[in-house]
Amino acid sequence: MIMTKSPNRSDEAGRKGGAPGQSTDPLDLKILRMLLLDGRASAREVAASLGVSTSTVTARLGRLRGSGVLRGFAAVLDFQRLGYELTVVTEISVLKGKLLEMEREIARLPTVCAVYDVTGEIDAIIVSKCKGREELSRFTKGLLAMPFIERTNSHVVLTTVKEDFRVPI
Repeated sequence: MIMTKSPNRSDEAGRKGGAPGQSTDPLDLKILRMLLLDGRASAREVAASLGVSTSTVTARLGRLRGSGVLRGFAAVLDFQRLGYELTVVTEISVLKGKLLEMEREIARLPTVCAVYDVTGEIDAIIVSKCKGREELSRFTKGLLAMPFIERTNSHVVLTTVKEDFRVPI
């Protein structure tokens, strides 16, 4: 579906997906699917593939960025080939009332890939990449040195079967 903007009315398509909880339309999803497959695809390439104008794709990408749906573009790397031998999943328990503060501080650490608030007996899960045992030791001891962390439990990944956060949409 090709959408054009009428100069005398508001852009209804520009409002879709703009506020949290609003959904994207089918063209937005097609654009996002293409970018998941190839984040380097130009707006011109995406437009040609979808049969819409480059300006339509550019406008929608701007709106998707503005609404926070499209947060950025990243390369998909093989971290092991870059020397990151260890993937570590760490469970942490934090003193009451300090969880968000600790999560924000942990999220700034350079080896941390993900920080998740979780339900259950622990408070958060951290996924990190380390180049070796020494870096893992420094990371773990650094977590334990943080003032409000009560306990950690680290799991070293033995084999990565799948690691791809590009979920089909």
